[in-house]
Formats: sequence, C-alpha cells, structure tokens
Amino acid sequence: MPEKILIIDDEIDMLDMLKTIIEDKTDYQVAISPDPLEARRLLQESNFNLVITDLRMPEMSGMILLEEIRRDHPDLPVIIISAYGTIDSAVEAMQKGAFSYITKPFKQNEILVAIAKALDFQQLRTENILLRRELEDQVKSSFIFGDSPSMQEVYETVKQVAKTNAAVLISGEPGTGKELAARTVHYQSNRREHKFVPLNCSVIPEYLLESELFGQAKGYLPDVIWDKKGLVEEADQGTLFLEEIGSLPPLIQTKLLHLLQEGQYRPMGSPDDRTADIRLIATTQQDLAQKVRQREFQENLYYRLNVIQVFMPPLRERREDIPLLARHFLEKYARINQKSIKGLAPEALDLLTSLPWPGNVRELENVIERGVILSKSGVLEIANLFPRPQANLHPAEMEEELYQLPFKEAKDRLVSNFHQEYIRRALSRNAGIVSLAAKESGLERPYFHKLMRETHIQAKDFKPFKS
Repeated sequence: MPEKILIIDDEIDMLDMLKTIIEDKTDYQVAISPDPLEARRLLQESNFNLVITDLRMPEMSGMILLEEIRRDHPDLPVIIISAYGTIDSAVEAMQKGAFSYITKPFKQNEILVAIAKALDFQQLRTENILLRRELEDQVKSSFIFGDSPSMQEVYETVKQVAKTNAAVLISGEPGTGKELAARTVHYQSNRREHKFVPLNCSVIPEYLLESELFGQAKGYLPDVIWDKKGLVEEADQGTLFLEEIGSLPPLIQTKLLHLLQEGQYRPMGSPDDRTADIRLIATTQQDLAQKVRQREFQENLYYRLNVIQVFMPPLRERREDIPLLARHFLEKYARINQKSIKGLAPEALDLLTSLPWPGNVRELENVIERGVILSKSGVLEIANLFPRPQANLHPAEMEEELYQLPFKEAKDRLVSNFHQEYIRRALSRNAGIVSLAAKESGLERPYFHKLMRETHIQAKDFKPFKS
C-alpha cells in the first residue's frame, strides 16, 4: 500500500500547495489538517508513515506536537517546517527527535527529497524491527529447554558459549534436539544476522563432499564454466553447522582443520587459498574419542572441535519435561491445523510420561501432530495419539454358528470371546499400560492380569514401542 503522510499547518494555502506537490510528484497518500488537535485524533485513528508539521500554530506549537508524537508514536518520523526558523529552534527540534527541519520558503525538490529520505528511513527502521522480532521468535521457538536439571545445565552452557566464537560439539541420541540447540547458539550469538548453514555429512557421497563444502574453481572440470560457491563461503561471518561430523573422510578432515586453524580454505581446482570467518558447530552420535584411538578421526581436529561440548539428554531421562513439550507441540499443530484443542486428557498425559521414547523429542512431536490431526474433540485422548484398527466383536457369519451350539458351550465361548475382545480393546486404548487399562475398566489389576492370562493376551503387543 502507498505510504500515508499527514500534514499540519494553520495556513490553508500552504496545506493545499504541499498536498498538490506531493500527490502530483509521488504515489503517496496525503491527509491535511489546519488544527493540531484534530491531527492528534487522526494519528490515533489511522496509521501514517510520516508527519509534516508547521512550527508556529495558535492551538498548539509544532514543538509540543512533536513531543507528543515521539511519546505516542516513537517510530513515526516528523519533519518540521517554519517561516520563523532559527538555529536554536532547529537544534531543539532535532534534539527532541525531528527527522528534518526545513525553513519556508522552500523549493519543491527540497521538500520532496526530505520526504523521500524520511520514508526510506522509516521503512528501514520497520524492517530492522521486524527482523529483530523474527530472530527473537526463532530463538524462542527453536529450542524448548525444559525445567529438568539436565536441560537447565544445557541452557546455561548454551547461554555462556553463544556470545563467543568457540567451536561447539553437540552429542546425543537421534531426535534429542541437537540441531535446535545449534540454531539457538547461532541466534543468540553476535553472528545472528548472518547465515546459519547446515550440512549433514552422513548423507552426502564422499566424492561430492569436498565440492559441497569448499566449492570449485572455474575450469576445474570441463562443465564447470564459473566458480561454484561452497558452503564455507556461504557461511562466511555466520555459522557452519555440520551434522554427524564423524562421517567426514580423512581428506575433508584435513581441509577443515586448516580452515579452523588458519581461517583459510582452497576450492577444488583453485591455485590460491581463500579466507572465511566462520563459527563451527558440529553434532555426533558416535564416540569421536574412540574414533581418534582407532585412527579414524584426526586427533587435532577432535581437540579443535571439542572446545565446548553439549550433551543433549534423551527424553526418558527428563520425563518432567514431557508435559511442557507435549503442550507446546499441541498448541503448534492445533494452530497449523486450525483446530480448537484445549489440552490432553489426564490419562493421555500419564501415558506419554511413562513411555520410553526411543525417538526422543522428535518422536513425541510426531505423536502429538498425529493426535491433533485425528482428534474430533477439544481434548486429545489416547486413541488419538495411538490409534489402532478396531475389529468387530461378532461378525454375522460367526454369530449364526454360535447359536447353533449347545447352551453351555455357546455361553462359555461367548464369555471367552467377550473377555478376549474386552481386554484387547482396553489395552489398545491405553497403549498396553495394564494399570491404566484396569483402572479404566473398573477392575482390580490382579483380576485384569488373570483375564489376560486366560485369554493369552500380552501387554507388550499393544505398546507403541516394542522392546
């Protein structure tokens, strides 16, 4: 939408002249007012990108209006115009936050240039504010630390190391949030306005890794007709994030060590070194110290990487964080899927906190996303989180055969079938947790176990994660 300008001057001729000049020469929308008191109301009712105000007006001086605008609309630029301009008044206006001070009479071009500069400045400031908010949101949403002691320790380490340029090595099981921790380090660092460049070393073929990281010089191969930028160059002034760094082949390890030690690297086919200022964050699921002992990983590179080590604990070791994470993911996917879901049923939350979570936080997130998608009510139930196909209790063809049997045999089979199907469904709804299934059924746990033995049902067959 076009920028909107509000002009205040008690001289009607000046208002009409300015409005005509601006609308003839630009695409800006112009509103005018001869009354500063009315102008205050307009500022409350509509969003303007710029205010131009006379200095001397009977109802209120432009200086007082400037002070009010700076107080109520601190990001709104103000240009002061005056036929009685003095050095003192100009200095005072600039000290109080005016963007520019122009004396009457002025040339058309003078006021148009001042307007263009003020609007460019306002746009740049707005973009900076939005960028800062985006970065802050990325930090807030990128990493759920949790309240557990182990995650508080991670939080303190991340907070301390973020402001430095030290290399960081993050270890932990799959799905524990290693990349999110790395992004948090980046977005809390002084490099946050530059790029965070990720690469998973374990999925790139060895013959492509060097080119991917360090680039290629023009003419290195017949079809390379210009320089190919590598990720190191792309990450200059920012952060290079290498997942599963233990998968790097020996040659790449040597080149990476040279980059960390000297700040220099050489693209494939280039006769000259280039410089890059990067911060390296790496992750591993492997025991790098063991790989060093086995001569599969360079010792010097290991020590360069291992300046700061962060261990991401598995979810089963910080169960007190599961409710926090579950609610966070519920809100996230309810918003994405435009569903109104208030929370988790108590038994569903109990189940989530009791599971082993081999896939850690990533697996929990997947389960909550599935539950939100399948939910038809305002509360997530166990059946939403771990749905199972329901079999018919008595198909019609079996029912006819049942009632042709002798009474006692038919009754025994009917009771046995009922026990088996009832226990199976109760365990299915409660993901194989016997205590929850028994409680829901209104049965004592020992009796529920007895029915399981009689019907040859095992709880492990209904658990989401088979041991």
